[in-house]
Amino acid sequence: MFNSRILAALTSLALGALPACAQAAQMPLWEAGLGVGALSFPDYVGSDQQHTYILPVPYFVYRGPIIRADRNGVQARLFGSVHADGYLSLGASPPVNSTDNRARSGMADLKPMVEFGPALKVHLWVSSARGMRLDFRVPLRAVFTVESHPREVGWLLAPVLNLDLADVAGMQGWNLGAQAGPIFADRSYTQTLYGVAPSDATPIRPAYSAHGGYAGSQFTLALSKRFAGFWVGAFTRYDNVSGAVFADSPLVRRQHNLSAGIGIAWILGQSSQMVESHE
Repeated sequence: MFNSRILAALTSLALGALPACAQAAQMPLWEAGLGVGALSFPDYVGSDQQHTYILPVPYFVYRGPIIRADRNGVQARLFGSVHADGYLSLGASPPVNSTDNRARSGMADLKPMVEFGPALKVHLWVSSARGMRLDFRVPLRAVFTVESHPREVGWLLAPVLNLDLADVAGMQGWNLGAQAGPIFADRSYTQTLYGVAPSDATPIRPAYSAHGGYAGSQFTLALSKRFAGFWVGAFTRYDNVSGAVFADSPLVRRQHNLSAGIGIAWILGQSSQMVESHE
């Protein structure tokens, strides 16, 4: 569980959080490789425990017209136009081992989770030279545990404004991305992560029942560049649960969290077929 947790976090956070290029370019239909990443992140948003890991990271990109696997996860496109795109979006979150977390000590571990649902991306603005692009993205995902008998955890709504800049500060090939927005979740999801059952209550961890609604906000900055045979990138993400419906949970030990990562991946194989891409 420990290794799968960190590997999932490195793959989905370190490599998945990096920006797309604002300018279209001819790229291979698929790429595969292997890299290494370093990532520092809290056990969960609101935790006061932070860990840093260095581990190998698999690298795979597929740029099909309908199915895509890239920095935004695995997506199935539903429709597209000059002004908006609709797609089915997938995501995942790693488990949390309660034995290693002081706030959750004695509680059941948090299972790994998968998320999927529809998403809408509205193209708000593109610069005349197409070096900058501003999008509004609205993903709505149902969340399920990954175990022998999966169960529905709840749902998440995370609208964001996303700004991509190509050749930032005059550095050819370097792409900068900035993304910010609130998060909303239903009661089932917040109770799973931040609720404390009476049987888990202690003198310093009272029973707690979470509510649905505003679940905090995120701000992400990311920088990346694809070279001829490899890719490099880094990101930092700020999470703020101040004012969240579960902010008074005894499991919330810190209202502000900072995650950061850096990675490099070597492209070991790629398709001879080229397609237009904004990565």
